[in-house]
Order: sequence, then structure tokens, then C-alpha cells
Amino acid sequence: MITLESSSHIPVVASYCATFLKPEMLHIYRQITSLRRVRPVVVAQKLKNEERFPFQDVRVVKRPAWHFLRRIWFKQIVDRPWQISGGEVREIERALTQSDAQLLHIYFGHIAVLLRPFIRHWPKRTIVSFHGADVLVDMHKPAYRRGTEEMLSLVRRVLVRSESLRQAVIDLGCAAEKIDIQRTGIPLADFPFCERRAPENGQWRLLQAGRLIEKKGWKTTMRAFAKFQREFPASKLTIAGEGSQLGELQTLARELQIASSVDFAGFVSQEKLRELFYSSHIFLHPSETGPDGNQEGIPNSMLEAMSTGLPVFAARHGGIPEAVEHNISGVLVEERDYESLGDALIDCAKDSVRLAAIGRAASESVAKNFTQVEQTRRLEDIYLREIGSVTSSSPG
Repeated sequence: MITLESSSHIPVVASYCATFLKPEMLHIYRQITSLRRVRPVVVAQKLKNEERFPFQDVRVVKRPAWHFLRRIWFKQIVDRPWQISGGEVREIERALTQSDAQLLHIYFGHIAVLLRPFIRHWPKRTIVSFHGADVLVDMHKPAYRRGTEEMLSLVRRVLVRSESLRQAVIDLGCAAEKIDIQRTGIPLADFPFCERRAPENGQWRLLQAGRLIEKKGWKTTMRAFAKFQREFPASKLTIAGEGSQLGELQTLARELQIASSVDFAGFVSQEKLRELFYSSHIFLHPSETGPDGNQEGIPNSMLEAMSTGLPVFAARHGGIPEAVEHNISGVLVEERDYESLGDALIDCAKDSVRLAAIGRAASESVAKNFTQVEQTRRLEDIYLREIGSVTSSSPG
């Protein structure tokens, strides 16, 4: 159980997570539990995976019995983003008052849109963080865009994971001066550097990890691997993750005649993922823009792989080029260009010196730009600045 020393002089920051916590939100858990200069509390509507994500101070604000009817009314009848009810506003306020929260951090922009009645009501400051897909959820619908614009005008600050997300939020109408880039923090001690050696007899082990959804570029990975395997028949590809594309990808593996060389590992624990990092030679993450404009920030699994010294082959997409310098700390190709990706994999596999240099540079880049210690310090600075600006302006 995570515990923090209680002290009356440490300000309290509440984090709102609708569900605390889904497996793919490990980065949020790391962020909240690494805070030391503020005392974190969590407000949630639903708890999941409590054994995996233990946390001492979670205030559960349950949805009213008629929640789903209300949601159907908004989304299917009037086609507007639904908002929490007056009763839910009061319950959230009660939870924050009981915890003496001085600042509220709402995770995910599309969730903050639903909380507009509370943001308008609560007299203290609210900030919101965008992480990727939440920038463009339903933005093709005018009512949803207006709701997002209103939310952005109500919150005090907006946090984004990458420069590309910063620009996307500006395009939604947010004032640039309200935005701070607050990157993912990687606990380097959990992912120490290990230099890879080229395998004997061409037994290359390639890895990609993430949800099995379109924007992760799985089909590009598999087609590039098919090309790579023609050059290195003993190579294997591990796909670690679960999601809606599983059946489609398994069919593609059979069509490409690589099914016997592709391991669909399903969802893996953090411990198993670390094992896969260290038993692999190359990491793939050729993300692509979805049909709805959905983009990545900077993928956490990619940063973790880089920290271990895994050479990364990815796409010029979203925030990835902010973490991967082409031909220095990784290799970048255009989105969906599996031919170039396959060629790049083959070229590097034939040049072990170059591949080792990329792995070292990748680890050094993460250590320089994405350490959990530094990113936590930056986040605490943002929190304390917002809290302090209120305190200093209060009558003395």
C-alpha cells in the first residue's frame, strides 16, 4: 500500500480519474504515487485493479442509478456531450472538501468536458491533462467541440505530453499561454541499460507492446516483419497486448505466412514486459493517424524500451520524433510505410555496430529527457505555482 507522511503544511492535490485504474494507465499511477511536495488524493467513480494499483486515499463518487439513462439522452437523443448532474457536483465537492484539496487535476480532456458543471461551480483551481486520443474525441461534432472549448476556457492550466499535442490543443481554441508540456516520467531504475548483441544464426527477436488498436500501426509492423523474415528466417516477433484488432491481426499473420513466427502474447504484466525488453533485440512502434485524426503523444512502452537500450524503429507520428532522433536514438519512417520499415530493419541487422550505437543513444536520451524524478519535479512546480498564486493573492 502506498502511504505518504501526513503533514498539515503540505498542500493537497486531488486527481480525478473516472476509473482508477485501467491497465494502460500505469503512467498515471507512477505520476500520482511519486508526488512528495504535495499530498495526493484520488477522486474516482469506479475502482479497478486495486491489487495492482494500491493507493491509500481514494474517494469514490458513485454514479447515480439513472446515470446511463441520462447518458443515452445526451449522446443518442440530443447528441451533445453529457454532463454530470447537480447531485454529482455536490458529491465531488464533498470529497474535495473532506480531503482539504486545494487544486483539482482532471485526467483526460474528454473527461473534463463532462465535469464542466463542477469546474464552473468549484471556487478553487482546476487543471486538465491531455494524453493523446482524448484531444480529438468526437471533435467532428459541433456540440462536442463547443463543449471542449468551454472546458478549456474554464480550467486554469492544460498539461500535454508532447509538443504535437500542445499544437492540437491550441487548434481546439486553447490559449497557448495556458499550456505546459509535462512529459511522461520513466523510473530509470526499473529499466536499466543493457547492451544488446547481434544474435547467432539470425535468431532476431522483435517486439511491439501496446493495445491492439489501429493507431499503434500493427499491420505495418507485421508487413515489415514479413519482409525482414525473408532475410532472417529464424527471426520471431512478439506482440504484447490485447484489443479489438486481435482477430484481424491473426488473420493477417496467416495471409503473410508468418503465423508460426508471431507470438500474440496478450496482456502482459509489467514484470513480464521487462523480461521481454531484455530478451529482445529490436522494438517496433510505427504508429499511424487514425481515420478520426487520433494521434499518439509519446508512447510509454517505447520510452521504457529505449531506457533498456532497445533500438526503436518507429514512425514520424505525433510526439514520437520528440523522443526519437532519426538515425541517432532510433530509426523513423513515414506512417504506414512498411517497405521502408522492413528495409531499415534489414540494414541495421546487418550492421551490429550501428544498432548498438542506436540502443545506447536511446537509453541516454530517456535518461536526459524523461526521468520520473525530473518530470515529477516539474509537475509539483506547476501544482505549487497554481496553489501559491491563489494564496499570495488572498487578503492577509
